[in-house]
Formats: sequence, structure tokens, C-alpha cells
Amino acid sequence: MPSSSRLTAEERRAAILEAALRLFSERGYRGTTTRALAEAVGVTEPVLYEHFRSKRDLYAAIVQAKCREGFQQGAAMLEPYARARDDWGLFTRLGEFILELYRNDPAYTRLLLFAVLEEPELGVLFYEHQHEGRQLLAGYIRRRIEEGAFRPVDPEVAARAFLGMFFHLGQVGVLYNDPLAQGRSKPVREIVEAMVRIFLDGLRNEQAQVPKQSCKEDRK
Repeated sequence: MPSSSRLTAEERRAAILEAALRLFSERGYRGTTTRALAEAVGVTEPVLYEHFRSKRDLYAAIVQAKCREGFQQGAAMLEPYARARDDWGLFTRLGEFILELYRNDPAYTRLLLFAVLEEPELGVLFYEHQHEGRQLLAGYIRRRIEEGAFRPVDPEVAARAFLGMFFHLGQVGVLYNDPLAQGRSKPVREIVEAMVRIFLDGLRNEQAQVPKQSCKEDRK
């Protein structure tokens, strides 16, 4: 990292967020002091407060940034599948995406779990910021019900059921190094496809058919 004196305000803010994510995930919310955060970035505490008024504001900024980034990436990635009504492709790619987030950023998962245990109000921030993503998935399921592809179910319950499968698998991979979640006992693609098939078999109308693979051949 370049000397803090040579960082722009935007670069320094990003450095603070990066250091905070690492420290919160290692020491927890209560165990991370503003002094430790400042030292990790190479600035003084007053400089830290120029960017974030409190440790709580810093935590909230991490959650907001991560949730916004994840939602934007996910929405853009799934939009072609939704437009093509490619149920198999959409749910399979979403399942893969969720597991990729857990595997690629385990520190964020630990940060959230620490917060839920130590400061439940902070943990609620993540839940609230995930609302938009849950509603987007529920909206797709509702549309497919109206089109006759899925049998009548509560779209929000169905969306939570799907997300719950993959959130659980991702979390046990981070917490317990679970071999299934880590793709060591079976290929991740095989696991995802099995879970998606179970889910879609429960949703589809009797006349609807779940394809053997996505119509998106470029997904391979």
C-alpha cells in the first residue's frame, strides 16, 4: 500500500474499509478498536473519523458496499436468463453465484456472524439490504406462476426456500470447511444442479419440463 500521505480521500476510504473488513472478521465487532483500525491503515484516529463518524458507521458502510456490489453483479448476470424464461439457467447460475461469494470472500461471512452475535442491530443491516434481492427473485417466480410454468405457491416463500439452501451450504463451507460445500467430495456444478433440480421439481407444473441443461451453452 502506498504511504497514507499520498492516498486520495477515496483511496484512503477504500483502504479503511478493506482493513476494517479484515479486522472485524478476525476479532469481531467489539474486539476491533478504532485505534487498531487506524493503525492497520497507517493513519491516526482523527483521520479515521474524518471518513467515518463511528465504528458503527464504518461497519454499516461495509455492509452497504458489499450488498450493493453483490446485487448489481447478480442482477446483471441473471437478467438474460430471466428475459429468456430460462428457469434452469437462472436458478443454476444464481446457486453458483451464491456459493462463489462464500468461497471468494469468507471474511465477510465471518464479519456478519460476529455482528449477529455481538450486536444484533448491526446484523439486521445485512438482512434489510438483502431485501431487494429477495424481492427480485420472488418477482421472477411470481411471473412464472402467472405464465403457467410454475404451480401456484407463495413466491416469497419459494424464493426464501431456494436462497436458504445455498446460504446454508455456503455458510457450512466457511464455518466447518465442509467437503460438500467446498466441492471436494463432488464437483460444485454437480451439487448445484442437483439442488436446483430438487427445487424446480417442486415448483414446476405437471405439464412443464425441467431441461437437462440450460439453453445457455456458453455457461460451460
